[in-house]
Amino acid sequence: MHVNQYHPPVADFLMNTKVVDYNHRQIQILAVSLSGQTPLITAKNCFDWVRDHIEHSMDFHREEVTCKASDVLRIGTGLCTAKSHLLVALWRANQIPAGFCYQRLTLDGPNPPYCTHGFTAVWLDDRGWYRCDARGNSKLGIHCAFTPGQENLAYPAIYNGERIYPEVWAEPWPDLLAAMENLPNISQYRS
Repeated sequence: MHVNQYHPPVADFLMNTKVVDYNHRQIQILAVSLSGQTPLITAKNCFDWVRDHIEHSMDFHREEVTCKASDVLRIGTGLCTAKSHLLVALWRANQIPAGFCYQRLTLDGPNPPYCTHGFTAVWLDDRGWYRCDARGNSKLGIHCAFTPGQENLAYPAIYNGERIYPEVWAEPWPDLLAAMENLPNISQYRS
């Protein structure tokens, strides 16, 4: 299920799933420790923690492939999409509706091939859906921050053929999950 960015969330955006497995004990413990006095503070705490504590696989030359939120937490690394799975799990564990967003980007420069970049959206009662990117700031030129009211994504869509999809998805894209689950290591992703 997906909604466009202007519609309020439904129960699907609070679901525990195979990938967003927020009922996992370690995710529950972390979610409680990140809980603040308001949903906005909690949302920011979760965002900052994932951005700053989970290493982006490419930036840190990690070979492990993670997908499921609990694996991302346990191993401490993930691609942008995997990091988004953990962030959504932490928000949902704190009863904050959250979902997934995607971009189509070129890999390097203005020409194809393209890749899919994953990030998140969180429902803030006084603002609606807020898209944000906890990819991490470990790559030169990237500065992602939790700044409700100002979208702050890692990558702008600037080249012909690039785009930011407007939908917020309750579950990760199935084709993307299948590709991640069949990836033996990050070196295979790079090639």
